[in-house]
This record gives sequence, C-alpha cells and structure tokens, in this order.
Amino acid sequence: MRLTRLVALALTGSALAASATLWSCSPARQDTTTTTPAAASPEDKVKRGEYLVTITGCNDCHTPGSFYDGADMTRTLSGSEMGWKGPWGISFPRNITPDSATGIGTWTEQQIVDAIRQGHRPDGTPLNPPMPWPDFAHFTDDDAFAVAAYLKSIPPVHHVNLPLVPPGQKYSGSYAEFPPPPAWDAPKAGAGAAAAPGAPERK
Repeated sequence: MRLTRLVALALTGSALAASATLWSCSPARQDTTTTTPAAASPEDKVKRGEYLVTITGCNDCHTPGSFYDGADMTRTLSGSEMGWKGPWGISFPRNITPDSATGIGTWTEQQIVDAIRQGHRPDGTPLNPPMPWPDFAHFTDDDAFAVAAYLKSIPPVHHVNLPLVPPGQKYSGSYAEFPPPPAWDAPKAGAGAAAAPGAPERK
C-alpha cells in the first residue's frame, strides 16, 4: 500500500515538474499593442545619407580629383571639370553642394529627391548623362531623403560648372569618351533605362 502511494506521488511530482518546465520554456506573453518605430533623428538621417552618397560613387564624379587618385575632400561634391563625352556632347559633373549661387542651395529636399530619382532639375530640364538616375530611382523614400539631407548639410563651395559642350563642337579640355558600342552592347531600338513610376523617359 505504501509502495503504491509512493509511486502515485512520484508520478504526480513528475507531472508537475513537466508542467513547470513547459511553462518556463513557453514564449513570454507579448503585448499586442502596435507601436510606430521612432523616426530617425536628423543626425542619423544625415549619417545615412553620407553612407549612401559614399557607396553609390557620387564622389567619384562630383568631387574634384577623384579620377586621379587625389580626391580633394575639402571641396566635396563641388563638381568636376573632367568631362564625359558621348552622343549628348560633353557633360561635366555638377556642383551639388548647398552653395546658393553655383550649387543646389536653393533646392528643397523634395526637389533634390525628384532630381536623383526622376532625372530632372526643378525647372524640368533633364540631367545630363552619365548621371545614373535610373539606378537611384529605386531608392526608398527614407534613403532618398537621407541623401538630400546630407547634401544640404555639407559645406557650400562656390564653383561655377563648365557648361555642356554640344555634339560636334571642339573642346580642348580633359574628358573621357564613350566610344560607339560593340555589337554585343548596342542598344536595341526603343530600348532604354527603365524609369521609376511617374519618372520621365530618358532620352
């Protein structure tokens, strides 16, 4: 009789222990109240923009000296006089510092976002190649506005950019030339970079 009681107590104790173990291993009760993530601070937004500008190669074109292994970061993104020659003529990377007279200091963040994602300036004129805005068209809103905030935060540099040299016009300065494409890379008729929804076609 005593043995039977001991067995029953042991089984009961095992059951209680198992229950306790399961309870301790079960996920903690979660608060089902939805919360909105905290918005990034202005400092974090600018820092994110600096990171994006760096990894997408903006300095390669827009900071003088970059293509000669001597980028002058005291004139960050102030434009370059190293031209790019193609069917469009010879274009020069623009001054995208917040200088009001020669840069983009009068542009709003929204106008900067529209330019880098849709390929046009606030006045509607298209950005010149080889500006890769079709790639930047895929920026999220957060990333695009982070880039705009960073461009607004850097020191303004007064530098008047060289104007576009029309096709066929002689130019004695420095430029890199895009030769006619080989057969493999020749674009098909009507082909072009895919634009973001609502963005103008690249011509």
